[in-house]
Amino acid sequence: MPAKKKTLLHRFLIWRYRHISNKNFVLILSVFVGFCAGLISLLLKNITHLIQVVLESDIISWQTSFYFVIPVIGLLIVYVITKFIIKKDVKSAIPLILYSLSKKDGKIKSLSGYLPLLLAPITVGFGGSVGLLGPAVGSGSTLSSNISSLFKLDTKTGFLLIGCAAAGAISAVFKSPLAGLVFAVEVFSLDLTLASLLPLLFASVSSIITSYFFLGDEVLFSFDVIEKFDIYDTPFYIILGIGTAIASIYFTKMYFGILHFFDRFPKKIHRLLIGGLAIGIMLYFIPPLYGEGLGFINDLLSGNHLTAIGNTPFDDMTNSVWMIIALLTGITIFKAIAMTATFAAGGSGGIIIPTMVMGSSLGNVVSKIINNLGMGFEVSEANFTLLGMAGLIAGVLHAPLTSIFLIAEITSSYELFVPLMITTSISFIISKNRIEHNIYTRELAKQGHLLTHDKDQTVLTLMKLDDCIETNFIPVNPTHTLKHLLSEAVAKSNRNLFPVVDESDTLIGIVTLDDIRDIMFDISLYHKTTVEMLMTQVDIAIIYEDDDVKTSMRKFQDTGAWNLPVIKEGKYYGFISKSKLLTAYRRKLINFTR
Repeated sequence: MPAKKKTLLHRFLIWRYRHISNKNFVLILSVFVGFCAGLISLLLKNITHLIQVVLESDIISWQTSFYFVIPVIGLLIVYVITKFIIKKDVKSAIPLILYSLSKKDGKIKSLSGYLPLLLAPITVGFGGSVGLLGPAVGSGSTLSSNISSLFKLDTKTGFLLIGCAAAGAISAVFKSPLAGLVFAVEVFSLDLTLASLLPLLFASVSSIITSYFFLGDEVLFSFDVIEKFDIYDTPFYIILGIGTAIASIYFTKMYFGILHFFDRFPKKIHRLLIGGLAIGIMLYFIPPLYGEGLGFINDLLSGNHLTAIGNTPFDDMTNSVWMIIALLTGITIFKAIAMTATFAAGGSGGIIIPTMVMGSSLGNVVSKIINNLGMGFEVSEANFTLLGMAGLIAGVLHAPLTSIFLIAEITSSYELFVPLMITTSISFIISKNRIEHNIYTRELAKQGHLLTHDKDQTVLTLMKLDDCIETNFIPVNPTHTLKHLLSEAVAKSNRNLFPVVDESDTLIGIVTLDDIRDIMFDISLYHKTTVEMLMTQVDIAIIYEDDDVKTSMRKFQDTGAWNLPVIKEGKYYGFISKSKLLTAYRRKLINFTR
């Protein structure tokens, strides 16, 4: 049976090459990827909703009183699945994709990519303070990677289809096709050319049609802009931009700080217990931290801040607007902590929705403060709620264009376009200058594995060191005589380099033809001169385990050398020549940009 399937696939590929151009085939696949990304997003949403319905039913009658314990139960279920059934750690979806793009030619392992389909609904459905959008992007991208492998597509096309999956997931969740397209370009560093624009558009449209087909006109956020842009409110937009920038920096630092703290506990069960306890305490005092928080955002947009805050130990004091402001400030501060604690405790999910929750709360706080200072100022709390969301997305994800188009499409209006540009640009500039890389890219950038819009750096990142290493050199021993060197190495090699190694294959020097050119025909020196007398010491080498193509290129620039030896596991492995490196670079650049 497998042989038959392989034959059918082979026949299809031959038929495709004959009848469908590569350009049209990519467009067809982009539509299919968009459709699948839409289905995956809906599947994640429905599974999560089903879990929530079960928990809110009479089956668990104590849920209302002890709901802050439920997230711990969800984390425990995830722990059991990953520890004893799947036996594989949970990885954050989008960083996994970015690493696969830079170091795996866009190939994503199916198990790692599809795990969020199971684990994220359990985490969120049981109240984990994370989102579903990241897992939707991750699972859709994994499917795109599998499709690329199935149809033997080149690396660049595979990258594009992964971008299509990301665009499709955003489009399906928010019903915002332009934001999905821009997200793929900003976060995955795709080139926005006509060749990439059409597939991204096709995927976004296909995904949003899928969403309309299954959900009708239902939208994640329902809001119409009533209060228009007022030039006199510009200073307040600037203040909000600065506030969201500070919150973005706080969000990022808190995220990595908490994860670093949990790294102190080697056992996952200990992380689960500590993280679960922390989440339970926060949920007891701040109920809106429960789950994704989409209802919280909608309540704020509707002006129902009491419903958004829910029942808290401070209900008797909520008749004061300043207590409302204090509680919303608490949500702003503790959402990042609750989200990261969920991740650290072993949960699966995304950060985009939590970022929006935090931003909506902050925007609402700023507007309430302005309106209640007693200075006669009046701004739209709903508008500032939206602008706060955009500012946090721009600052945390370093994706200002995505945030602008997302809010514009959510509101079905461009009335807030100018305020959006003011707030997001300020937030992005300040946070980018303070923290160069966002949550998704920080670790990858440290390892030199990050793709950017800089084509030169991207090509160097995509290159593999193994493609540049040459191993057809004849090694010699330092005790060998000049005659042995000439007869056993020079005469049998077409290279002008000869590595000198000891008995354990450790590189101790190099002999070149230039070193022996003046004496190679002097017979009297054949038995008196040894390789050790002729070799030169190795000042710098490329370490296979530590160096990549970027660092190798830098070593060539720093030394001015034309050849550098490669050391693998402490032993001589081969050489990289500058000409070989530049040739491989040019070939990769041509393939990447054509």
